[in-house]
Parts: sequence; structure tokens; C-alpha cells
Amino acid sequence: MLWSLLKIVIFVAAVAALTLGAGYVMESQGGLQITAGGYEFNLGPLQSVIAVIVLVIALYVLFKLVSLLVALIRFINGDDTALSRYFDRNREKKGYQALSEGLLALASGEGRLAMAKAQKAERYLHKPEVTNLLTAQAAEMSGDTRKAEEVYKKLIANEETRFVGIRGMMKQKLARGDSETALKLAERAFTLKPKHEEVQDVLLRLQAQKHDWQGARRTLTAKLKHGALPRDVYRRRDAVLALSEAKDILDEDKPIEAREAAIASAKSSPDLIPAACMAARSHIADGKPKLAVRVLKKGWSVEPHPDLAAAFAEIAPEETPAERIKRFRTLTSVRPEHRETRLLKAELALAAEDFPEARRALGDLVEKEPDARVLTVMAAIERGEGAKDEVVRGWLAKALTAPRGPQWVCENCNHIHAEWVPVCENCEAFDTLAWKRPPHPDSPGATGAEMLPLIVGSLEDKSAEEPPATEEAAPEILAPEPPTEAGRAAAEATEPPAAEEAEPSEEREKEKAK
Repeated sequence: MLWSLLKIVIFVAAVAALTLGAGYVMESQGGLQITAGGYEFNLGPLQSVIAVIVLVIALYVLFKLVSLLVALIRFINGDDTALSRYFDRNREKKGYQALSEGLLALASGEGRLAMAKAQKAERYLHKPEVTNLLTAQAAEMSGDTRKAEEVYKKLIANEETRFVGIRGMMKQKLARGDSETALKLAERAFTLKPKHEEVQDVLLRLQAQKHDWQGARRTLTAKLKHGALPRDVYRRRDAVLALSEAKDILDEDKPIEAREAAIASAKSSPDLIPAACMAARSHIADGKPKLAVRVLKKGWSVEPHPDLAAAFAEIAPEETPAERIKRFRTLTSVRPEHRETRLLKAELALAAEDFPEARRALGDLVEKEPDARVLTVMAAIERGEGAKDEVVRGWLAKALTAPRGPQWVCENCNHIHAEWVPVCENCEAFDTLAWKRPPHPDSPGATGAEMLPLIVGSLEDKSAEEPPATEEAAPEILAPEPPTEAGRAAAEATEPPAAEEAEPSEEREKEKAK
């Protein structure tokens, strides 16, 4: 509305200016005198203006005639397109003008206007490889997916624009959730342009979602080859793919191949905890405990983790708590001040019923990092040392509402996973899981984080019974049943003393008096 009003004002001002100019010329007394070939021409003011306009038009026509004559001479000399270029020059000018206006409209978010300008440019230029691309992008912006797909198919038919069309169709299928077709299009686009980073990333993600680990490893190698991936990141992600491939092979009852793949992935990326655990268990199954210890110790030096401790316990499942404490010094001597090492020592001491040592190992974690696991271990220590039930219940009540501690969290969408997976279950991103505290510590633990982690004994029973939330629902709040022998030993230590132990009988009092 404002622009239309402005154009009207400009038009009225121009007409008024021309009127004033014409009136000034009519009232002026001067003129123009021309002498040529013995003839003299006297022109009045208005006649002089008309003569100037006629002269400009004559010069313009003369210039066009000269240009036409030059084009004709070139055509006679063998340039077959000289005349066509001369007559199409004005059309090309209008076409490129429409194309530039369409690009500006596309950049400003005016999809419909960009489509109209693209159609106009096509009428003048007859270059569908350029105008179709503008039309497709404008149709996507306007939400007209059907029109966009039609244009992308036209681009695919042209060899020069085939990659652009395939990429556009791939993005359309991804937006619709058709991953099967998108994967085929990504493979085709990768064949045309293997150096294209976006196509590499999309293809790698789709292959990982479809568990095509071998294909994903080939794509990853191509990214490294073309300089799209640092070597350290390549090693890490290749280890993730090797571990995932090993898990699938293991599910297919091919343990030898799975062990080899797991060991290879653990060697290439020692910070990949699931790979280290699988490699260690492979060595244990092969009767090579020393190799298993080496793998787990290296992984513990990089990142201490409960799963590494659980795998270390499987090396000698029948040992006594005292023997276990002695053997676990191989791990606890590495990074002794780390939180996980201190918790491991405390839980081993609980299994051996050495409650003062468990308290010393726990140290100031209760004040600095009071998560559910730390508080539950503290409740077990208090119960083992004979504290009152109210004290134990207090620690357990705090544990119920405390943060759950480190878990497998996707760094892309912050989704919490019960166990490590190569592809996020929520956003389907590849290799984004990290063992860390969730950004929202008050959220319940999605891992079902055991109050006393797996340290000793069987790994088969991982179920834990969640205690009631309030004392009104259950007057006696007890710790959940731990999933391992070490946890069960600690839980037994937290059971209230028997009546005869808590309060000696009168007969015993008499015997003591005697």
C-alpha cells in the first residue's frame, strides 16, 4: 500500500515537472540557429527541444543499424549464430534481470515471487538447468513439495544437474521419513560426488541406522581420504562401527569374528568402554585373563567406568571378598582420586563387611557429589555400623530424590539411554553418546542406575525393586535389592539387627553378671 502511494506521488511530480519545463520553454525568447551548406535554420525554443529528441532517436537507430551490419558481416564470414545473438540480446537481458530478481526474492523468503520470476526467466533464457533449480528451491520455501519433486526429477534427467536433483530428492525423502529411498539416493549421490561432505554425513548416518556397518566403515574411510575427518575422530568412529559390527556378529552366533572385531576396536580406541568390555570378555572366554586385565586397565586409565569393573570381576568370579580386594588393586591403583575408583573401593569394602574402610574410601563424596549411588552406599555403611533405622532411612530418602549420577547421554539431544548404542534412539545421531551427568539432574535415571553397581558375581540378575517414595506408603524404607553378590552382601549388612542381637536377653545378663 505504501509503495503504491509512493509511485503515484512520483508520477504526479514527474508530470508536474515536465509541465513546468514545457511552460518555461514556451515563454523563453531564445532559440537555436543552424547553418549548414549555405542554408540557415532558425528554431524556436520548443522546436529546439523537439530537434534534440529527434537527434537522440536518430543516433540510437544508427547505432542499432551499425550493430546489425556488424552481425551480418560476421554471419557472412561463417559465424552461424551472429544474427541470432543479435536478436536475442534483448531477450537475454530481460531473462537475466528476471533471474536476478528471482534470486533476490528467494533470499528474502518470498517463495511465490521467486517462482514467478523463475518462470519469466525461463521464457527468455531457455536455460532449465538454472531456472529449474530456482523453481525447486522456491517451491520448497513455499511448502509446495509436489512441485519441488517434479522439478528435481527434471534436474535428475539432465546430466549436468543430476547431482543437484538427487540431493534435492534425498532431502525431500528424509523430511518425509522415507529412509529406505533416502539411503539409495545418498548412495547414488555419493557415487557422483564422493567428496561432498553433506552427502557423506547423510550416507554414514543412514547406513548406521540400517546396521550396514561395513558400508558405514567404507564411507568413513572415504571421509578420511578426502580430508573431511581428522584422523583421531576417524579412529574413534571406526572403533564404534567395528564394535557395532561385532555385536551383530555375536547375535548371529559367530563368536570368533565378534571377538576379533571387538579386540580390534578396543585397540584402536581405548576410550570406547563397551569395546573394552567386550574385548576383555573375549579374552576371558579364550582363557587369557592377563590380556583381559591389560585391556581393562588401559580403559580404566582413560575413563573409569562401572562396566569395566564388572568385566574385571568376571575374570575370577569365585574369589572371596578379601581376595577380590587384593586383585582389584590393579584397577584402584590407577587414578585413585577419581570418583569411580573411590566408589569401587567403598563397595568392595562393603562386600568384605569392612565398613570403616568403606567410609574412608567414600571420603567427601557425600558432601561434594551426593548422587543416588553415593548416598545409598552411605546408607549401607551406616546400617553395617549399627546406626539407627531413622538414620538409614534418612540416607535412603535422600537417595530417592538425588541426581542419578553419570549416565549414557546423547550430546546432541541430551536423551538418556539405558545402555550404550552407536546411534541415538531419539535423534538418530551417530556416535554422540557420552558417559556424563545429564543436563537436568533432577530427572529420573533412564539407565535404572543400580544403587550398588555391578562389581561382584553374576551379571544375569539386573532387576532392582524400587522402594516406595514416602514413609506413609512403606514405614520401613529399605535399599533396593542389589544385582550382584557384593551388593547383596552390602544389603545384608544394612538389615536391622535381630532382636536378640539388639537387646540381650535376661539370661545373658545374668551370665555376664556371674
